Amino acid sequence: MIIDILDNADLYAGLNPRFPAAFAFLRRADLAELPEGRHDLEDGLYAMIAKGPGRKVEDALIETHDHYIDLAYLVSGVDRIGWKPRRDLGPTMEAPDPRSDVAFYADAPTHWSEVGPGMIAAYFPEDAHMPMIGDNEMHKIVVKIRI
Repeated sequence: MIIDILDNADLYAGLNPRFPAAFAFLRRADLAELPEGRHDLEDGLYAMIAKGPGRKVEDALIETHDHYIDLAYLVSGVDRIGWKPRRDLGPTMEAPDPRSDVAFYADAPTHWSEVGPGMIAAYFPEDAHMPMIGDNEMHKIVVKIRI
């Protein structure tokens, strides 16, 4: 897991060959005006833009991904994201659909981080995470980076 500000993103560019393109996308001058939904960027890299209210912890599940890194960026609002090492999780709630690259668990996070405007948070396959927790409106972008 990485939590930092977008201004420091280049420090992590060497971790994945698609990181530089992901960071460049997040630095677009028109980022806040892009419509909600999926934006394909290049092979193995796409962004999901969402706007809406945060969720309560009791309405959310912790999740993992096998083939993608989630790189979250907040345009506005604050996302309180839960985290737990994947190795410490119990069994999945149901058999994961390999086409969706997500598995859900009944486990509770062990750590919480507040990610606000201008911040990035990267969750790798070994990081279970519970995003979109908060009592505020969020404008959030998640860049999906294939590993």
